[in-house]
Amino acid sequence: MPDSRIPLYLITGFLDSGKTTLLSDTLNMDYFNDGQRTVLLLCEEGEEEYNQQQLSHRNCRLIPIEGQEQLNTDFLKEVDRRYQPERVLLEYNGMWPADILRKLKLPRTWGLYQAIHVVDGSTFEMYLNNMQSMFIDMVTGADMVLFNRCTADMPLSSWKRSVRAVNRMCEIVFEDEKGEELEVEDILPYSLEHPHIVLDDADYGIWYLDIQEHPDRYVGKTITYKAQAMTGMKLPKGSFVPGRNAMTCCVEDIRFFGFLCQYSRARSLKKGEWITVTAEIRWEHADVYEDEGVVLYAQSVEPAEAPEDPLVYFR
Repeated sequence: MPDSRIPLYLITGFLDSGKTTLLSDTLNMDYFNDGQRTVLLLCEEGEEEYNQQQLSHRNCRLIPIEGQEQLNTDFLKEVDRRYQPERVLLEYNGMWPADILRKLKLPRTWGLYQAIHVVDGSTFEMYLNNMQSMFIDMVTGADMVLFNRCTADMPLSSWKRSVRAVNRMCEIVFEDEKGEELEVEDILPYSLEHPHIVLDDADYGIWYLDIQEHPDRYVGKTITYKAQAMTGMKLPKGSFVPGRNAMTCCVEDIRFFGFLCQYSRARSLKKGEWITVTAEIRWEHADVYEDEGVVLYAQSVEPAEAPEDPLVYFR
């Protein structure tokens, strides 16, 4: 049955990232200009301001939220009772913790429809360097990440990988200063023309993300790379996971990234030992994935020295 709950659109992003502009443009779309009662919850005021007259014309009521403590379930229930909205827009303050949203219980008749994180391309590097953990917190739960005010000379492919490292499923959109969408090609440090790809140590993260987004580029090819062997009782007999530890945010957020590998001598491997694996790439169902995914079939597994920097980065 179709979801009949009142849709909530969540817009996150740092100050002056373009949230207000996005919402103003959205409210001008035919889909939103249908006369439905709309409530806009505003958690911060940036350089751009809403036109109250236009909002009234769109049957939209603007409700400011003065502080973090005001944004709670009782407040949302009161909004629902008093204004009886048919849809809700929430412009969230980018400096407030994402935990507030995670713990927030919506009224029974509401449902989160879409979460969009807005990024100003001209200030993104500064925020990423200084507030990386906050950015990752917001992006992790986003359905879409919208980069605006972008130019062709910005490292857009690198930014795309940074997002993919923490949220593989979200849509990523890049727009220029005029709001026109930019096509961002994946710049790979290796050639896809060859049937055998040999990865340099620094390229593992790029390959790991790209093969999940474009498995058709790799299926049937042979791959060689340096990795650590992850072994364990929960893995199917005759298999292990060759992978690398990656830092997506900070030292406390290091995770192991790898794919299932079929190898008849998997039991001879020691957990954590460095190896060079050469394997055929397939895409098939695996119980450990509970779905289809990358499955490697090892052709050779040789001992290897640890790389100079054992961590993987996605930028």
